[in-house]
Amino acid sequence: MYKADIQADPAEVAAIEARRNREKERQCRIFNARYRTMGVDVEGLKKQVEERKLREEAEKRRDEAFDADRVQYDKIAQMLEEEEQERKRRLNQELEEFRQHKQQPSTRREWDIHDPAAQRKGQPARVSDDDPRCGPASLQRFAGENLNGVARQKLLKEKNRQDLEEQRREREKALADRRYADILEDKKRIELDLWALELARLEDECRRAKAMAIADFNRAQAAEVADKQRLAQRREQDDNEAEIHNHLTGDILTENPDVAKSRVGPHRMVPYRWKGMSPEELEAVWKKQKEQCKENQRLREEQRQWEAEWDQQRHLAARAAMVLEEQEQDFRLQLRKSLDSYNRQLAEAQKTNLRYLEKEVYSNNPTAHYHLQFNTSSR
Repeated sequence: MYKADIQADPAEVAAIEARRNREKERQCRIFNARYRTMGVDVEGLKKQVEERKLREEAEKRRDEAFDADRVQYDKIAQMLEEEEQERKRRLNQELEEFRQHKQQPSTRREWDIHDPAAQRKGQPARVSDDDPRCGPASLQRFAGENLNGVARQKLLKEKNRQDLEEQRREREKALADRRYADILEDKKRIELDLWALELARLEDECRRAKAMAIADFNRAQAAEVADKQRLAQRREQDDNEAEIHNHLTGDILTENPDVAKSRVGPHRMVPYRWKGMSPEELEAVWKKQKEQCKENQRLREEQRQWEAEWDQQRHLAARAAMVLEEQEQDFRLQLRKSLDSYNRQLAEAQKTNLRYLEKEVYSNNPTAHYHLQFNTSSR
C-alpha cells in the first residue's frame, strides 16, 4: 500500500514552532558575548532609567525656567523700547515747540530774502543826493551833477589832515618808544657787564682762597708724612738694635744645650732648638745601629727560609692541581660520551613514538567541516 498524506496535528506543529522560537532566542542570548559573559544588570538598568528620567525632568524644569526668564526679559525689553519711543516722541515735541516759539522765520538771517512783504518794507531807490546807496551803477546820479562837491572837498581835506596828524603822532610815539627801548637796553647791558665783573672778581677770590687752602693742606700733609716717616725710621732702628742684641745674647748663637730640653719630659727635645748630640749619645746610637743590623740580618735569613718553604708548598700544590685537572677532564669526557649516547637513544625513541602517533593514533585528521559543526545549537 502507498502511504497517504496525513495532516499534522496543529498542537504538535505549534509546539514544534514554539520550541524552535525558544531555541532561536536562547541562541541569541548565548551566542552574544556581552550577555553571556556579563549578563544584564536589571537593577542597574532601572537605576539608569530613573536617573535618566530625573535628568530629563531637571532639564525640562531648567528649560521652563529659561523660557519664563526669556518671556520676562522680552517684556522688559518691550517696556524699555516703549519708554525709548515715548522719550523720543516727547523730545521731538519739545523740539517742535521750541522751533515754533524761539525760532520764528522772521528771526533768521536770510528772512529779508524770503520775506513776502520785503517790497513794502523796503526804502526807495534814492533818498537824497548824498545817499551812499547811489553808486555809479545805480543810474541815480551822473558825472556832471556834483550837487555837494564843495562840502565833499572840505570833508576830504579835513580827513587828510586828520590822517596826517595821526601818522605824525604815531611816528613820534614810535621814535619815543625806540629811544626808551635803547635806553633800557643800554642800562641792561651795563648792568650785565657790572654783574659779570663782580662774578669774575668773586671767582678769582674763590680760586685764590681754594689754592691757599689746598697749599695749607698739602703742607700739613707733608709735615704729617715727614713725622710719620721719622717715627717709623726711629722705631725700625730701635727694633733692629733690639734684634741684634737678642741674637748676640740669645741661646742660638751661644748654643746652649739646655734650651733643647722639652717641658713635657726629660727624654724629649724641641727640634728647632736642638744643637746636636753629645759623644756618649753618639756612641749609644752607633751601638744601637750595630745591634739593629744584626737583628735585620737574622730576620732576613728567617724570611728567606720561610719563602723557600712556601715556594716548595706552592710547587707541590700546583702539581696536585694539574693531576686533579687531568682527572676532571677525563671524567668530563666520559660524562659527555654517556650523555651523547643517552641523547641518541632518546631521539630514536621520540622518532619511533612520532611515527606511531602519525600512522596509528592520528590517522584521521579533522577537516574544516568538523570544526563548523560546533556552536550551532544552544544545548
